[in-house]
Amino acid sequence: MLQVSERLFLTVVFRAQHSTHVLPTKGGTRYSEHIDLQEVEALASLMTFKLAIADVPFGGGKGGVKVDPRKLSKGELERVTRRYTMELIKKGFIGAAVDCLGPDMGTDEQVMTWIKDTYQQVRGEQDINAEGCCTGKYIRQGGIAGRTESTGLGVYYAIKECLNTDSFLQKVKDGSKGIAGKRFNIQGFGNVGYWAAKFIEQDGGKITCIVERDCAIYKADGFDVEHAKAYLRENKSFMGYEEAEEMEMTNPLKFIEKECDYLVPAATEKSIHRMNAPNIKCKAIFEGANGPTTAAAEEILLQRGIVCAPDLLVNGGGVTCSYFEWLKNIDHVSPGKMTKKFDENSQMKLLHLMGYTEMDESIKGAEEIDIVYSALDETMTSAVR
Repeated sequence: MLQVSERLFLTVVFRAQHSTHVLPTKGGTRYSEHIDLQEVEALASLMTFKLAIADVPFGGGKGGVKVDPRKLSKGELERVTRRYTMELIKKGFIGAAVDCLGPDMGTDEQVMTWIKDTYQQVRGEQDINAEGCCTGKYIRQGGIAGRTESTGLGVYYAIKECLNTDSFLQKVKDGSKGIAGKRFNIQGFGNVGYWAAKFIEQDGGKITCIVERDCAIYKADGFDVEHAKAYLRENKSFMGYEEAEEMEMTNPLKFIEKECDYLVPAATEKSIHRMNAPNIKCKAIFEGANGPTTAAAEEILLQRGIVCAPDLLVNGGGVTCSYFEWLKNIDHVSPGKMTKKFDENSQMKLLHLMGYTEMDESIKGAEEIDIVYSALDETMTSAVR
């Protein structure tokens, strides 16, 4: 029982380690009313496979607290988080060399920073790598540039590589390479769906349908992703969005059946099931969420010739970027800091040898975010291949 403010919360906390063959274990921290032991254990096992596919040297883990963070004040959320961290410390379920926590549904940079701070207060004097006990922190608190968008960016890199691979294009009967000009439907416009849509749009793709929990919108020519996200931030819903040609509020998930080239479910589990799978109209599904397609639905989709690119591959960008953050924490230096000026000077000398007298001011060494993007691209591309 945790005493929080004036109220008592009788709640349950979890942490599962599926595989300790490679340490530390790694996995998200979920705050949800619906979390249970079986879900945590299942997600921990999926993390093991996801990490293996991405070739990230961690074991699978998962954890969380059975609580709805939307019903708590900021102070209450902080006290729940710090108490949860203390329980993990007491039982040896946290540490840069033991179990590295990450963000998940219901948790964010603030929650992860509270976890880091609590662990550091207790173990900081004995553990020089205390900052690496969790990832997804604020950058000024040991986080890494690019972590926020990393899962959605990873989805984009996976899609880009698939749509430039001949064997994949033949399988889905797509006659042209690349993302440009193709229609994408996005389910879920949170962190993963928004960033995936943003990078797809930048590469010339059209976001024709966006499905949120209370409202789905459709536009044949594609939405302006930034405009749509700004409206959602301000209004907390797409209801009344004037850019939409069609809108569905009674049963938003029905719009997941809208015809498109590629579908990206980036919301909750079991969004595509045996009831709606026969009505899905796309060439392939790229799973941005954890387990959005049920086993029964996948059978139906495969019989219909629709390829399912699995979440174990497609949404591995987040944990891959968490690996980069963990490396930063135990190296105690930002990626690129040791070589940035050397790279700049090398490029300048090369231009000088080629006879250029006026040096381009845009020439610069790689920043932290440049290295993160490049390494994530390489990891996702290699995993897809």
